[in-house]
Amino acid sequence: MHTDPADVRIEAETGHRSSPRTGPGGPASLDSHALLGAAGEVLIAHCGETYRLRRTRQNKLILTK
Repeated sequence: MHTDPADVRIEAETGHRSSPRTGPGGPASLDSHALLGAAGEVLIAHCGETYRLRRTRQNKLILTK
């Protein structure tokens, strides 16, 4: 199995993997902490629109336009 050096660095710094992982024929799987980072949110561009995915105080995820 090939290990991406960026994965090793990010996992060492955060304790979480950053790269998408897929199962056979399944959707990509991302760790939310690696995706959202310390800020707890990420902006997603989709079809010319910008969405915000963020972690709430109750540790839930919410996607807003």
